[in-house]
Amino acid sequence: MRVLVVSESFLPTTNGVTTSVRKVLEHLALRGHEAMVVVPAAGAPREYAGFPVREVPAIAYRQFPVGLPSPHLQGIIAEFRPDVIHAASPFLLGAQAIAAGRRLGIPSVAIFQTDVAGYARRNRLGAATRFAWRVVRWIHEGAELTLVPSSASMNDLETAGVPRLARWGRGVDLSSYHPRNRHDPLVQLLRDRIAPDGETIVGYVGRVAPEKQLERFESLRGLGGIRLAIVGDGPSLPLVRKQLKGIPTTFLGSLSGRELALAYASFDIFAHTGAEETFGQTVQEAHATGLPVIAPRAGGPIDLVEPGVNGYLFDPRFDAQLRGHVATLANDEALRLRMGEAGRRTVLGRTWEHVCDDLIGHYESVLERQAIPV
Repeated sequence: MRVLVVSESFLPTTNGVTTSVRKVLEHLALRGHEAMVVVPAAGAPREYAGFPVREVPAIAYRQFPVGLPSPHLQGIIAEFRPDVIHAASPFLLGAQAIAAGRRLGIPSVAIFQTDVAGYARRNRLGAATRFAWRVVRWIHEGAELTLVPSSASMNDLETAGVPRLARWGRGVDLSSYHPRNRHDPLVQLLRDRIAPDGETIVGYVGRVAPEKQLERFESLRGLGGIRLAIVGDGPSLPLVRKQLKGIPTTFLGSLSGRELALAYASFDIFAHTGAEETFGQTVQEAHATGLPVIAPRAGGPIDLVEPGVNGYLFDPRFDAQLRGHVATLANDEALRLRMGEAGRRTVLGRTWEHVCDDLIGHYESVLERQAIPV
């Protein structure tokens, strides 16, 4: 089939949306489908996985390019003549693509991936939260199907009145993120750098931004025998450095590929702090590496972390619970290993190949429904 992928984020920006879109494109190429990619202008490559990439005008907002509605988009769609439009985390650009598809008789599959309303809720903007959900509903109502990554997202969208929902998770690279990486000499060098006296390493991977709530790590202040390692970059980095001053912390910067996989392998515990994750891809990567995970009891991690089995969930209202779970795991290596093994087993059926085959099945389902005469 021919798939037009319209994404609000793409290379060189690295985040969960970009990663998901890259994996989808690679899988479409593997299965012999045709695709075109439309993204906000930010220096994207001209092609990816053998498919052309088209950029549309964008503005920068908090270090992110935001695609603007373009009069050329409907022309791009009409010229490419896709069977289905894949709208990744649709906002301004994705909303226009969905609307253009309806005018042209082309069905859309929308991927709910960013908790837009969560931002307003976190900043106690009650009216803005209600408005944000109205915008989400307006965007997704035009799609033939909206795919949601977690039970929490499903509940939010059902409450907001978004129709035609189905679950679609995310895959994980089980080969790159693997417990065997622990034995790589480079990992030992990294561990020696982070924890020179053999302390337990608590690691975080993700953007350093307000919605990730890294200030929760202040609750670890004074907890002996641990070192904190933060992988990532973002607008909150200067503030987080200030907030965590006095807590032994190594900032490793933004990493990708093998460097990122080795960073995971250098951790003893993985801790996620943000309570607005629609899925929690880094949780899966940590589990694939064989790490116990501590995360808020909110959003996507609720589906990924089984308390007492492959990690712990803490009440996001009480950061002291995060401290307590870190203390428990830091003092019990056998428990860490047992939970890490359980975490690896949790993700064994979640390869990107399997997950993307499910996605193609969703494309086929909307095409079949469209073909049924009314």
